[in-house]
Amino acid sequence: MEKQYARPVVLSAFRLHIFLLVIIPVLSFAHAKCVLFNFGDSNSDPGAFMAALGLYLGPPAGQQFFHKTTGRFCNGRLYIDFICQSLKIDLLSPYLESSGVDFTHGVNFAVAGASTEVYLYIPFSLSTQAGQFGHFQNRTRELRPQGKGSMISEMEFRNAVYSIDIGQNDINLALIANSSYEQVVNKLPVILERIENATKVLYKLGGRKFWIYNTGPLGCLPQTLALRKKNDSEFDELGCLALYNDAAKAFNAGFSNLCDKMRSEIKDATIVHTDMYAIKYDLFANPEKYGFEKPLMACCGTGGPPYNYVDKKTCGEPTASACPDPSQSVSWDGVHYTEAANAVIASKILSAEYSKPHIKLKTFCNHKMH
Repeated sequence: MEKQYARPVVLSAFRLHIFLLVIIPVLSFAHAKCVLFNFGDSNSDPGAFMAALGLYLGPPAGQQFFHKTTGRFCNGRLYIDFICQSLKIDLLSPYLESSGVDFTHGVNFAVAGASTEVYLYIPFSLSTQAGQFGHFQNRTRELRPQGKGSMISEMEFRNAVYSIDIGQNDINLALIANSSYEQVVNKLPVILERIENATKVLYKLGGRKFWIYNTGPLGCLPQTLALRKKNDSEFDELGCLALYNDAAKAFNAGFSNLCDKMRSEIKDATIVHTDMYAIKYDLFANPEKYGFEKPLMACCGTGGPPYNYVDKKTCGEPTASACPDPSQSVSWDGVHYTEAANAVIASKILSAEYSKPHIKLKTFCNHKMH
């Protein structure tokens, strides 16, 4: 009799082993989720600026993908939206939106026009956004026992990715306000210090995984070219304003050093520095590789070639109109990028080729901190 029961018992044990190997990891994966907290300006603002000020960004913004206006300064998705889709998480809701938000997979604190410094007309500086995160974290802790709020757990706060994309507006304002390149460069350490301070605030609040972007080629934006160009001697080899790109490069050099400094000081955190300048500059340098035409010309605007940008007659105004096929344009409105360009930007970010260290964002997001 003992032999008759031996085989079924062994078989049952084997099946249990298979169950543990196959089902338990699936269950663990189902409960694990990627959480992303984003801080920045209009490059990654999904509608916070419009919600905060009670404004309306009308058509043709949002005509692609969403088929309605969303408050994004784009004809469709931003690069952060493509990243969320790649990570298989919901598109991040803006922190300042009062209705219909979903903070299950994180929060987007970015606000159009934001810089590292508080200005009267845009109070949502990087330090303000970091403070808003602290408030969100505290409210989550208060509401979680009641089964309310985002329900983001303490472990998820710790394992979340904290992405920062800011600095473009600081540099642009410094260039407009100062007469010499040297004066602008002298302002850069203060801008970088504010980024460092905000990052360390997020670290003190429990953040351990930081994904930080440098700034793009400001001198290639149609708005900059249309409003700031004085003569052709100011151009680089692509027809971009060399002074503005040089200022961005100087900022980025300091930014790289800052990331190295923070890595040496907060050793239990991981800081990934992504070269947004190289990613975006390639769109202007090699547009045909991505199916783009006339990269220095805005798709939506007024005035026609070479830049299709006229001040106070910009995209969204009754006098402005969009090009027939935005997928062939790099710039949407002279300042921001088209959905097609954002798709390329996101794919390059996700490749890890432009990041130091070379960590893929998906791997980074799923990595569990001890």
